[in-house]
Amino acid sequence: MGFIHHVILFTKNNVKQLLRKWPSLPLLFLFPIILVSLSAYIAISFFIPDEGEAIQVGLVDHDQSKETKLIVDLIEESSQLNNFIQLNVMSGEKAKQKLQNDHLSAYIIFPDDFVENLYNGTSVTLKIIGNPDKKMESYLVKELVDSVSRHIKTAQANILTINYYAKQLTMDDETRNDFLFNQFTDFVFYTLGKDKIVDEEIIANSVTNSPVHYYCLGGIFIILTIWILEIYTVLSRDDGARIKARMRLYNVKESDQILAKIFVSWLVTISFTVIVFIGFITVFSIDLFPSDYFKVAVLTMLYSFLFLLGLALIEVICTAPKMRLFIQMVYTAVSLLISGAIIPTIYFPYYVQNLLPYNFAYQAFYWMQEIVLNQRVFVDFLPLILYVFIGIFVLFGISTWKERVSN
Repeated sequence: MGFIHHVILFTKNNVKQLLRKWPSLPLLFLFPIILVSLSAYIAISFFIPDEGEAIQVGLVDHDQSKETKLIVDLIEESSQLNNFIQLNVMSGEKAKQKLQNDHLSAYIIFPDDFVENLYNGTSVTLKIIGNPDKKMESYLVKELVDSVSRHIKTAQANILTINYYAKQLTMDDETRNDFLFNQFTDFVFYTLGKDKIVDEEIIANSVTNSPVHYYCLGGIFIILTIWILEIYTVLSRDDGARIKARMRLYNVKESDQILAKIFVSWLVTISFTVIVFIGFITVFSIDLFPSDYFKVAVLTMLYSFLFLLGLALIEVICTAPKMRLFIQMVYTAVSLLISGAIIPTIYFPYYVQNLLPYNFAYQAFYWMQEIVLNQRVFVDFLPLILYVFIGIFVLFGISTWKERVSN
C-alpha cells in the first residue's frame, strides 16, 4: 500500500508541476508540430515528382532502317513512358549540343548496321550517353535501354531461328527479308502491347504509393516521441543528496518517482496524440474500422510506455543531468531513425533490415502503417507486450540494485 500511496502522491505533484508551467506548454506542444510539418513538406516534395517536368531523352538513329524507325516510333509513343520520359528523335550533333546545354538527361544511339547485325546473329547493343549533371535521370534511362535491349536480343534469337529455316525453303532474299521484318514487327508490337517495355517488380512501398499519407503518419509518430521526451524532461528534477537521503528515511524509493513520471507523461502524450491522429484521419478522409482505431491506440500506448521505460532506464543508470539528457536525446534520435518514420526502412541495407524487427520502435510504426495505409487486419502485439514485461523487469531490477548499493 505504501508503494501505491507514493506513486499517487508523486503523480499529483507532477500534474501540479505541469499546470504551473501552463504558459509555456502550448509552445512545448506546438514546436514539434511546426518542426515536423516543415520537414515532412520537404520530404514529400522530394518524393513526389513534378508531373510537368518529364525527363528529356534524345534518340539518335544512325542506321535509318525501317526496323529502327519502327522501334523509335513505338518507344517514343509508348503510353507507359509519356508521364515520366519524353523521347525526341534528333541528329547526333543536335543531341550532343542539347546534352552540353543540360536540355537532355541522356540520348540513345542506334548504331550503324543495326538491322544487318540483328538478322545475321551479330550482337547488337544500344549506346547511351548520359549527362554527368543529371546522374539519377541518366540511370533511369539506362534501365530503360537495358530493358529494351533484352527484348531486342530475345527478338533476335527468334528471328535467327526463323531465318535459318526460311533459307531452307525456295524463297528469294527480298521475300525472306520482308517475312523476317513482319516477324520482328509482330514481336515488338506484342512486347509493347503487353506493357512490358520496362520490367516491373512490384514492391509494397508506402513511400512511393502514398507519400503524403506515409510522411504524415511518420510525422505523428515523431511528434509523439518528441512530446514524450519533452514532458519527461520537464518532470525530471535533479534532487540533491540530502533530499534523496530524507526520502529514503520515509521509505520512498526512486522507482516510485520514476513510475509517477512515466504515468503522467504517458497520459498527457496519449491524449494529445489522439487529437492529432483524429485530425489526420479527418483531413485525408482515411476510412478505418472501429477495430482499427483500437489497434492503433494499443500500438501507441505500448510504444509510448516502452519508450518511457527506455528514458527511465537511462535516468537510473546515468546520474549526471547533462550527460543523461544527451543520452536520452541520442536514444530518441536512434529510435526514430530505426522506426522508419524519418527514413523508410526499405532504403536501409539488407542486413540492417533483418535486425529491425527486434526493435520496438520499428515494430510499432510498421504495424501502424500496415493498419492505416495498407488496411491490414492482423496485428502482432506479442513482441511489444513481451518488450514491456522485459523493460519493467530490467528497470525495476536495476533501480532496486542501485538503491541497495547506495544504502
